[in-house]
Amino acid sequence: MSVMTAADHRIPKDQADMLVTPGAYADGRIHETYRWLRTNEPLGVAKVEGVDPFWAVTRHADILEVSRQNDLFHNGDRSPTLISQDGDRQVREMMGGSPHLLRTLIHMDAPDHLKYRLLTQAWFMPQNLKRLEDQIRVLAKAAVAKMAASGGRCDFVQEVALNYPLRVIMSIMGVPETDEPRMLKLTQELFGAADPELARDAGTPPSDRKFDMSVIIDFSNYFRAISEDRRARPTDDLASLIANSQIDGQPISDLEAMSYYIIVATAGHDTTSSSTAGALWALAENPKELAKVKADPSLIPGLVDESIRWTTPVKTFMRTATEDVAFAGRDIKKGDWLMLCYASGNRDEAVFEAPDEFRVDRKPNRHLAFGYGAHLCLGQHLAKMEMRILWEELLPRLSELALDGVPAMSEAVFVNGPKRLPIRFRMA
Repeated sequence: MSVMTAADHRIPKDQADMLVTPGAYADGRIHETYRWLRTNEPLGVAKVEGVDPFWAVTRHADILEVSRQNDLFHNGDRSPTLISQDGDRQVREMMGGSPHLLRTLIHMDAPDHLKYRLLTQAWFMPQNLKRLEDQIRVLAKAAVAKMAASGGRCDFVQEVALNYPLRVIMSIMGVPETDEPRMLKLTQELFGAADPELARDAGTPPSDRKFDMSVIIDFSNYFRAISEDRRARPTDDLASLIANSQIDGQPISDLEAMSYYIIVATAGHDTTSSSTAGALWALAENPKELAKVKADPSLIPGLVDESIRWTTPVKTFMRTATEDVAFAGRDIKKGDWLMLCYASGNRDEAVFEAPDEFRVDRKPNRHLAFGYGAHLCLGQHLAKMEMRILWEELLPRLSELALDGVPAMSEAVFVNGPKRLPIRFRMA
């Protein structure tokens, strides 16, 4: 088979621009681009002004293969999230040449990645989470009770989806409940940095926004105080575990500790919130699917997986080729940047029947929303447990459901989900 070069597979400008446009991920245009790419250029090069060229990986099989080959496609050699050339230059200036503001698990490769993953992995395994089920169910009941008390109308994102998983992960970490609004705001500012409503500099036109690491500084200052406290007075929470962790007999650095806190404190609830809201949005628009799962609660795990596939909160991750390689008929060079388009893989017609339909009983459901290979999402079992328990508590009481206005998604290329979901409902 002949190997093609990047020049042979350049993505048309209008499609390439969509891949880096935050608004396209909010209004659905990105799915039109993904459909075009899967059909016409499933592994092509996007060249966009102000951004280094990258390969867009849009087919399910190719995303799996890149994710499986962790030695060939690294996370840490360049930014694992899309960043502009100016942004990359500023980060490297601030970080002494490193392309990373943080050093979380998503920024690491072997051997460090596994060492740091093992620090907390046991916390997030099903056998450990089982002991938390009763505690999580109490929180789910409280969330449902709050929704019931809202008088039959609410913004499901603001009233339920944001706060329930936030409460779960913060209670596990040992963050006081009074600090949860601060954690939520910082998370939204971090992941919503390109969103005109969620960004810290929301009143500034996108063209005038400067690179800003103040959100990371605020997160680090908060968790540095938590860390100092847990070193002096350790408890049985996750913050204590991180604060007192060692790698190869040495305490982890301040950068790595703060990075660990931040990734757990953000990804630990935001993606779950998005999938939960995405599910209710889809159920409001598909009353037959709502009736189906209400009539058969054994479908709730299927609802959970379908909502994760449907929403795919983590839209993209970047990888960097460590050597020249012939991959999927393309000639990829050492140092090339690749964008894994998970939301495209999760609607790949070669894998999913009627991928643009929301089906609570979809089987099999081989979605890619948690990643694959060594970087498989650490918190996937917790996320699925939280959503399952919430639906077990809410669905039996929910007798009517409809949209009560226009929902909206956040604008982001990396992580996005519903930011408004006005609904009308009746509960027993």
